[in-house]
Amino acid sequence: MDDQLLGSDPEPDSNSPRFVSLPVLERPANTAVAGAGAQHRRPRRSATPPPGAAVETHPVPRQVISAHSELFRRQFFPDVTRSEWNDWRWQLRHRIRDLAGLARVVSLTADEETALLRVGGHLPVGITPYYAALIHPFDAADPLRKMMIPVSAEFVQSAGEADDPLSEDSHMPVPGLVHRYPDRVLFLVTNFCATYCRYCTRARMVGQTGEYHFNNDQYQRAIDYIAVNPQIRDVLISGGDPLTMIDERLEWLLSRLRAIPHVEFLRIGSKVPVVLPQRITPALCRMLRRYHPLWMSIHFMHPTELTPEVTQACNRLADAGIPLGSQTVLVRGVNDDVDTMKRLMHGLLRVRVRPYYLYQCDPISGSGHFRTSVQKGLEIISGLRGFTSGYGVPTFVIDAPGGGGKIPLIPDPVVGRNGDFLVLRNYEGRTFQYPDPVPTNG
Repeated sequence: MDDQLLGSDPEPDSNSPRFVSLPVLERPANTAVAGAGAQHRRPRRSATPPPGAAVETHPVPRQVISAHSELFRRQFFPDVTRSEWNDWRWQLRHRIRDLAGLARVVSLTADEETALLRVGGHLPVGITPYYAALIHPFDAADPLRKMMIPVSAEFVQSAGEADDPLSEDSHMPVPGLVHRYPDRVLFLVTNFCATYCRYCTRARMVGQTGEYHFNNDQYQRAIDYIAVNPQIRDVLISGGDPLTMIDERLEWLLSRLRAIPHVEFLRIGSKVPVVLPQRITPALCRMLRRYHPLWMSIHFMHPTELTPEVTQACNRLADAGIPLGSQTVLVRGVNDDVDTMKRLMHGLLRVRVRPYYLYQCDPISGSGHFRTSVQKGLEIISGLRGFTSGYGVPTFVIDAPGGGGKIPLIPDPVVGRNGDFLVLRNYEGRTFQYPDPVPTNG
């Protein structure tokens, strides 16, 4: 985080290009508990209206605090004000990092305690207080708890697993830049995350080196590589989580990438809107909208994550003109049934996020207890397709081990042929024939 730039350069200076100011998306205001009947402040007017004239007022947006978060704050952080709770920097500074911190808010099992003492050089624990409030304190089978708190199975390596199963490190022409597909690159700008998912594909980056944002020299080497390779039109900024950086540092990167003529398309991959929605401030959104076309892929996993705070964060991003897509990992005991996945997909559409990818869990070291069968993923897609809106059906993919890239998988609807007719199966299991004459020679 920016309070702990271990091994990184100072924040970028103010020599970045100047930008034309844009209309204010939202005005700062006091925080309020969601549903509270507090009065909105009225924005100041530039001139005093004449006596008797009608005065137009606009509601001032406030940072939402759900009732659940408010109860958690009062119970475990009674000396923390609402304003502090809604400060994303406070949330990062007070992440829960160890056994003692977790034991304050969760009744840990013996296995969880043992695993927490063994983490050492593995992926660290890091959970924002906001997200910790969503974890069930007494149910070890709670989906969010499974994703955040280590267990002993994490230290068991199964056949086919690897620290870098996608061979990202071997596809880096310069440090931090993965160039696997012809026209696009993955730009890893930090190894720091607001929270650490136990199934993380890049667990090696944090467990082996500690937390830090990369330095400007490394950024510049990647930018220079992109600039001299005109086939690159799409840059995905990821990490770690780029939204854990301060606005000025993120804008330093965006402005330099946008200045490259052949870069048409910028994307940000992040879980911050889900685990640290306080970070999605009006100021951040005003800055991001300067760099369109800019898209964002958000890592959602379970319907419980769709809180009032997350809804506000997604609405702010969407109102800034940023198309939002979700990326979900299929994880055993978290979202590996049709009902949970359907509720998640429906909820995402309601908060203006388009379901994009459903990933088969990558075979990272110690992920055997997380991974389902591939058939389970196909069953879930079959349970969504036709039973819900097409917009709510993500593409199920395997990111091929060894650097093969994403391979889409779909339940096969083709039953066979009946002469000049193709026999197809629909979502109900019924078969239909479509006229498709077999080509004849000549």
